[in-house]
This record gives sequence, structure tokens and C-alpha cells, in this order.
Amino acid sequence: MSKFLYGIDFGTTNSALSIFDEEKNEITETIIVPSILYFQSEQSPSQPLNYVVGEEAIAAYLSDGMKGRFMKSIKRILPRSSFIETRIHHKKLNASDLVTLILKELKSRADQITGTDCRKAIIGRPVFFDDDNTSKDVLAQKRLSKAAENAGFDEVRFQFEPIGAAFAYEKTISTKEKVLVADLGGGTTDFTYLELDPAKIGNKDRREDIIATGGIYIGGDSFDSAFMWEKGTPYFGKHTMYEAAPGKTLKVPVSLFANICSWEQMNFFNGLKVKNDIQTYYHYSKQDKTFKNLITLIDNNLGYSVFQTIERTKIELSVQTTSKFKYSEMEIEIDENISIETYENVIDKDLLKISRYLDTFLLQHQINPDEINSLFLTGGTSMVLAVKNLFKTRFPNIPLHTGDNFMSVAKGLAYSGYLFNES
Repeated sequence: MSKFLYGIDFGTTNSALSIFDEEKNEITETIIVPSILYFQSEQSPSQPLNYVVGEEAIAAYLSDGMKGRFMKSIKRILPRSSFIETRIHHKKLNASDLVTLILKELKSRADQITGTDCRKAIIGRPVFFDDDNTSKDVLAQKRLSKAAENAGFDEVRFQFEPIGAAFAYEKTISTKEKVLVADLGGGTTDFTYLELDPAKIGNKDRREDIIATGGIYIGGDSFDSAFMWEKGTPYFGKHTMYEAAPGKTLKVPVSLFANICSWEQMNFFNGLKVKNDIQTYYHYSKQDKTFKNLITLIDNNLGYSVFQTIERTKIELSVQTTSKFKYSEMEIEIDENISIETYENVIDKDLLKISRYLDTFLLQHQINPDEINSLFLTGGTSMVLAVKNLFKTRFPNIPLHTGDNFMSVAKGLAYSGYLFNES
């Protein structure tokens, strides 16, 4: 019977699993699932929670009238020490519990294909879960390890995600190269500089080929949050004035709108105190129409549908010069033309942070750009036009390659079986 290994890329936006047949020494299939959970609105206190994962979660969320609990970008809560647990109906779930549900779904789908109960996996992780913060990094990997164990994996190794992407790229080259890999995902941007050599594919130890690794906690979600802040929040009352005292008006606190710009905050933005505060501001704003949109957004769990619109705008602007930021739901009406110049101005601060970090990375590791043979970009955020231009401008004379932006990491992780041979 064949012996299998799973390479798992648990991502902020999508998760992928590559099935590696260790006897045939090849990947047989790769599965992709959106990293989304939905807990139905109707639950029995005496029964386990009903939930669905991935594409089915989106369909169930819509068919359920968006009344249940919808969660995405769960990876971003892994390093958050302030997040202990969340209550969903009658159950309390911690960060590992939530991740477990997605890993279980991936494993179940893969096991159906292989006809086995595969318990061996190499799981990807960003170079830094939350910038260069050791304590948060340790916490995040501990939570991810526990989730893998809960999902049924008892033989687990971890590999940096950009190294996984590099090993996938190595399969496509014919000569030795020094490669700078940039893995731009939903939550992080990670860099790895390493020497790839097709003659070394399958070698048991590749540690000496990895020259430098680094990363920054900025990704596609950061771009979406910036867009929501600049272009979305005015439609939800960011500039609303309320009567704080007779004859004295103030602007409602901006902290309310910071919460709806971040998925890890919006996932848990349903406390009674917050809702009461919002109702008070609404009353003293003389029932401002745009501020009412905020109440509608929260009460009806519309966050995903709004961010889906933002995502669509971002994708369209990767291939064309203008797009419509258009949303119409429950009397919330948005219809605004967005040019590529406007979008790039919105994400400019995050792009600058990535660019500055890249310069620091090269300097810190004494990497001479003239010695880099090629660039390899992967991850969904690498498709953003401004991101591509950043690398083309920074390295004008170096060939830039891209792989399958959603499968490269998982495939490379599946090729990382040598990690089980290390002492």
C-alpha cells in the first residue's frame, strides 16, 4: 500500500493540501479550500456545533440569511495573546479549536482520495506570525501544533512557507540558481533567499541551501483593511456627528470603524456593550442614515459580503485601470468608481512598509542584488499590480517568475519530506 505525506498550507484566505505519494515520489493531487467557517444560526444545546467549511460555508451563510456566525482570516488570531476564546452559541472555542475545524476538513477530503488515515504532515508557517515578536511567534506555532494534533496528525513537521514555494519553483528550473522568493499571502509577506539546484531535488538535507529568511506582518488583508478604512467607512458613518451635551457636538469615536476594517476584530465584534454604545451614538446623531448602515452591518453579519466586494475591486484592478466599488444590501448603497491610481494611493503605506522591509532584509543578510539570479513571487497578493511593479522597479534586471499562486506553497511543503529525517 502506498505511503502518503500531506503538505498543508494553512492560509489566511485559502488553505491547500498536496498529497505526496512517498513510494512513487510524486504529488498526486492538490486540494484548495477557502479558510472560512460558518456556524448555522439554529443550533441544539445538547448537540455538537453544526458548521461548514470553505465553499460550503459561503453558500450556507447566504442561504441562512447571513444570520449565523461567519468567520474568515482565522490565521490572524493565532499570535494574538489577547484572544483566549470565543463563544459560539453554547460552546466556547479557542484559537486551536477554530483552526482544527479547517485542518480536519482538508484531511478528510484528502483521506477520501487516498483511502487512508494519513497522520503525517508538513505544515507551512510564515517566517513571522506577527512581525519579529518571539513570544507571539511561539504562541502561534503552539496553537497551530495543537490544531494539527486535534485534526488527527501525530507526525508533524513545520516548514517556512516561502521555502515551500521555493522547492515548488525548483521543479521548473534546469540549472542552479540563487533565488529570492517572496510569498505574499493574506496575512504576511515572507522572503527567503536560497540556492536552488534541480540536481538536489529529493536530497535529505537542504539546510545549507537556505541562506536567509524574514518576513513582515502585511498582506492582502492589510490592503483590504486600508481600502475599507479609506473608501468603505464613510458609508458606515465614520464622519457622523452626535450631540455629546446640549449645544456640543462631537464626531463618533473612530475606534468603532477600526474594528470593522479588520477581520480578526470583526469576527468577534458582537459584544453587548459595543452594541449599546452604537445605539446611543445613533440616537444622539439624530438617527444619521450612514451611521445606521453600521448597525445594519453588525446586526446582519454583512462583513463578509462587504469585504467580498472589496476583494473583487482589488482583483479587477490587477488587470484593468478602473473598477466599481459597488454594494447594495439592506439599504446600504455604495457605488463609486475606483481608479488604479486611487487604489495604489490607498495601499501606498503598506507597500512602502514591504519595500522598506525588503531593503532591511537584503542589508541585514548582506545579500548583493547583483548575485540574485531570479525572483519568484507567489501568493494571492503577488497578483496586485503595484506589488509586481515594486519588485520590477527594485530589481529591473532580474527575471521575475510566478507560480500557481494558491498551490505553490502546499506543493513545496509536500516536497519537504527530508524534515522527517533530521535529528
